[in-house]
Amino acid sequence: MKLSRLFALAGHDLAIDLGTVNTLVYVRGKGVVLNEPSVIAIETIQGVRTIKAVGNEAKLMLGKTPAGVKAIRPLRDGVIADIDVAEQMIKRFIDKALGGGSLMQGRNNVIVAVPSGATKVERRAIRDATSNAGASQVRLIDEPMAAAIGAGLPVTEPIGAMVVDIGGGTTEVAVLSLRGIAYSGSVRVGGDKMDDAITFHIRRNHNLMIGEITAERVKHQIGSAIRPDGSGEIMGVRGLGLMDGRPAEVRISEAQIAEALREPVGQIVAAVRKALEQTPPELSADIIDEGITLTGGGALLRGMSEAIAEATGLPVKIAENPLLCVALGAGTALEHPIYDGTLATA
Repeated sequence: MKLSRLFALAGHDLAIDLGTVNTLVYVRGKGVVLNEPSVIAIETIQGVRTIKAVGNEAKLMLGKTPAGVKAIRPLRDGVIADIDVAEQMIKRFIDKALGGGSLMQGRNNVIVAVPSGATKVERRAIRDATSNAGASQVRLIDEPMAAAIGAGLPVTEPIGAMVVDIGGGTTEVAVLSLRGIAYSGSVRVGGDKMDDAITFHIRRNHNLMIGEITAERVKHQIGSAIRPDGSGEIMGVRGLGLMDGRPAEVRISEAQIAEALREPVGQIVAAVRKALEQTPPELSADIIDEGITLTGGGALLRGMSEAIAEATGLPVKIAENPLLCVALGAGTALEHPIYDGTLATA
């Protein structure tokens, strides 16, 4: 038997951050090799569905598909909403991550990060979709634990550490110590809810309908968790005028978007404060020294760390690679036996 065939039969070890907005795949010994939008485009012809695009290419089609083609995001609020479509998306992403190699060859062990608040049914759906995509063994790791490991927090030591992972569908707040989670809370508020709030604000105040790609761009460019002095930065936003049904453009200020984001940001801050109230005293003392670490895409929202620091009175820092922390942490748990206690067999 050829040596290459032997390696194929040996299988692959992977860690997947199956996010509402983006999916990241970590391959043992290589690190994060894929980071693409969790979007799949499906074409239906005479009742037969075929995959037209996945990831970056599919995201470009959101809101722009012709008849017979749908661009779908199969995950909502951090969990699978359409298991069949999610299975196809996972399979394609793994194929990409392995350079076109089939996951069906050999024994393939996969770790998937899941929201700590996911129900047993939701966890089973994630397990089934990953197994059906070709994994021979699927283990789960809670997203806040993976985020903390990826951020370099001392989760194996008797020291309390707090992580706030603000993703696309959920915000995970957890206090960790000795490979375990002393407290965890999950609210289904994240980047998606922020985009929805921006869309609603612009529609209500400017009679302009915008798509989710435009709302996301507004959030990235002038989004803020804290209202600035004055109007702040200004940007032009294009969409469909609701009064006359014609394309239109309006000018939006940073202050307006901060107001639009006030509710979702407030829910995230409230989740952090609740976590602090529920934390045992000895761990609370550690958090005063260590502070709070932010991970996930929402950590990059302008003023988010300041808003949480102001509400809690504690130091708040953003992890070095907030967008990659969950994938890096799950991958680290995959490679180092010291983190076996953080995993669960699905």
